[in-house]
Amino acid sequence: MKEKIQEKFKVLFGVPCDVYASAGRINLIGEHTDYNGGYVLPGAIDKGIMAGIAPNGTDLVKVFSIDYNEYAQFGLEEEDKPEQQWARYIFGVCRETIKRGGTVKGFNAVFCGDVPLGAGLSSSAALESTFAFALNDIFGNGFDLFELARIGQSTEHNYCGVKCGIMDQFASCFGKAGYLIRLNCKTLEYQYFPFNYEGYKMVLVDTCVKHELASSAYNKRRESCENALAAIRKRHPDTETLSDAKRIWLEEVKAEIPSEDYLRAEHVIGEVQRVLDLCDALERKDFETVGELMYQTHFSLSRLYEVSCEELDFLNKVARKCDVTGSRVMGGGFGGCTINLVKEELYDQFIRTAIDLYAKKFGRAPKIYDIVSSDGARKL
Repeated sequence: MKEKIQEKFKVLFGVPCDVYASAGRINLIGEHTDYNGGYVLPGAIDKGIMAGIAPNGTDLVKVFSIDYNEYAQFGLEEEDKPEQQWARYIFGVCRETIKRGGTVKGFNAVFCGDVPLGAGLSSSAALESTFAFALNDIFGNGFDLFELARIGQSTEHNYCGVKCGIMDQFASCFGKAGYLIRLNCKTLEYQYFPFNYEGYKMVLVDTCVKHELASSAYNKRRESCENALAAIRKRHPDTETLSDAKRIWLEEVKAEIPSEDYLRAEHVIGEVQRVLDLCDALERKDFETVGELMYQTHFSLSRLYEVSCEELDFLNKVARKCDVTGSRVMGGGFGGCTINLVKEELYDQFIRTAIDLYAKKFGRAPKIYDIVSSDGARKL
């Protein structure tokens, strides 16, 4: 990818460029807890976004996307927002950097990636983190990684219509090969956990059903969580986030909120505890418990939060039948992948079975992605 970017940059702009990269991410557990102030457990992977960038001495940004085979050009004022959706991520990073007092001047860029789109691996956060890191480096703004992650999150909120939490951008910025990161999304305190799963493989099975996080379904669930929190606060006013709430407090307001809001909150409160339990199991290298907690999360996401789909539930059941240690829907839901923790000796049989049964049921084969841990945002 790096050579392809450098060659295209030279053809388009006639000068050399610096190359930056950031990673897509997996999340082993902790889904829809980030925007509720809870814990998540993501890690960076070896699929991401790479960009060649160089200042151009003007007030214009000129960007070419190799993957879309499209060119975009825009200024740096609010009214210069580009038409292309992919270009709005880059424009948003520029604007959010400027809002924080950072310098951004005109630049040329060429980028591409190998994060499978729609698979729940957060290609958008990888794109935001690549450009946030690069602009911070090129223009000497001195923002730390926390602020770069916030720049990416604010880009989603203000320019892409997704009220996401901080997890995806945090993982893309802070990722470290061989580790997962337990992040408290309320305090931004974090801890690296070695992820040495010797004897096992991590694999994603992609339904090839594309989820769209900007859809009303995602934001509606966030509203449900806010409604449940508001009801709990009437009795327990010091409750800052839904993840701070106790299960018994939710029971107190069950009759006062819609059943849908209750179920969403029940998932969040249970999921926060599962993250902590899974981290304890990781430290003991108790992968059977890790796997069982993954299955519990899938059930909760499917039945309580209702972000699964027929294809994801099918793959989860296939994993159970194949004695896969752990399996669950990963990402925002509504399609995408299951993430699976599989004993090495069962891996080949599981993949064959999953492909065969899924193709018979849905008329197409799922895609398979083996997981390799990687570093986050960086200059190459």
